[in-house]
Amino acid sequence: MSTIHRVTASYEGGMKFNSEINGHTFSMDVAEADGGLNSGPRPKALLLTSLMGCTGMDVAALLKKMQVNVEHFSMDCEADLTEEHPKVYSAIRLFYRFKAHEEDFAKIEKAVKLSQEKYCGVSEMLKKVCPLHWEIQYL
Repeated sequence: MSTIHRVTASYEGGMKFNSEINGHTFSMDVAEADGGLNSGPRPKALLLTSLMGCTGMDVAALLKKMQVNVEHFSMDCEADLTEEHPKVYSAIRLFYRFKAHEEDFAKIEKAVKLSQEKYCGVSEMLKKVCPLHWEIQYL
């Protein structure tokens, strides 16, 4: 039997929606120029945030299991948006940034590769609809 994830969204007026996920509520909105009040993130950007959360949690768990302590771990993501409607991402670039000891670089690369090729479900879903490129940068 498959697991079902359920979230809710309620219309709050203008272009704003409040969404509830696992008891946590947040708002989504658009810029004032697009009819909103700019009171929350945009839905497509949240998709990129979900990508970083999913793969980041994988990498953090794998590094902990490998007993690798990094001084810094962050990610940035960029995505190209098409001009035509429906506007979708045509390419996504994900940058993993680490500050760590050089002797841990191989384990960090293994953890990121395992996330991208085996564990991260968000990455896998997105790869089915557009190219997803990733790279590791050391600070």
